[in-house]
Amino acid sequence: MAARPLRSIYHRLFSLSHPFPRIVLRNIGSATAPPSQPEKPTRPIRPPVPETLAHKIGKSIRQPGAISKARVHADVNVVRPKDYWDYESLTVRWGEQEDYEVVKKVGRGKYSEVFEGVHCPTSERCVIKILKPVKKKKIKREIKILQNLCGGPNIVKLLDIVRDQQSKTPSLIFEYVNNTDFKVLYPTLTDFDTRYYIYELLKALEYCHSQGIMHRDVKPHNVMIDHEQRKLRLIDWGLAEFYHPGKEYNVRVASRYFKGPELLVDLQDYDYSLDMWSLGCMFAGMIFRKEPFFYGHDNYDQLVKIARE
Repeated sequence: MAARPLRSIYHRLFSLSHPFPRIVLRNIGSATAPPSQPEKPTRPIRPPVPETLAHKIGKSIRQPGAISKARVHADVNVVRPKDYWDYESLTVRWGEQEDYEVVKKVGRGKYSEVFEGVHCPTSERCVIKILKPVKKKKIKREIKILQNLCGGPNIVKLLDIVRDQQSKTPSLIFEYVNNTDFKVLYPTLTDFDTRYYIYELLKALEYCHSQGIMHRDVKPHNVMIDHEQRKLRLIDWGLAEFYHPGKEYNVRVASRYFKGPELLVDLQDYDYSLDMWSLGCMFAGMIFRKEPFFYGHDNYDQLVKIARE
């Protein structure tokens, strides 16, 4: 397949006919105020939503005023300087978009489109993650975390950051991994293979936790494995976050089948153990050849499935 300039992909993805029109893709974080909108008619006040069982459980297992604190690596970001974790003040250094060409599309997610690409000056293969319109703060968070973790064991390597000059759409350039789809690979793995790859994944998680970072989206889709080279990389750090003791975080993270119970009962002051639950679900699925291991139809049913196993 002939490679195409990265610029042409931006224009195709984000043309006016695309669900994400160009007007949304103006310079992210621009100080220009949007045009004023006509006032909407006042909606009738809705009655309060009845408290769910998950909310009741969440309230009952935590004493008012009690602060949750991770058992390990709790104070990493307390003792480190603010510029280590203050991603909002990050100044992004942009690379040259013209250095990259797209070969083919390899995946998509809620926040991005992913392509196999090539770095023209060296002819090296790479992965190009074109980000969909999101808050500038979220983009900076992912970049800062990837920069902090660069060189860590089995952490996907961020090679470059570029953006389209017209739409200002950013792209992250990563090392290429010749991945085999987990639905094809996992059934072929031996007992030793399974233990080997879980150990390699544990290395990545231990490293990111030791650096004060939670991944918050561990699942087979985000673990790239080149079985021929026995190489594993933990990818997609878009939901990752810095851990601060006692801080309340968004519970709308991770994929349902890999969500820890704390997310399902709306406990916001969670910690690194969230990733260990997700890894456990993944490990169980590999061992018992059952994917996903806990299969709930919604968050409530997911909690029921966990309790019944």
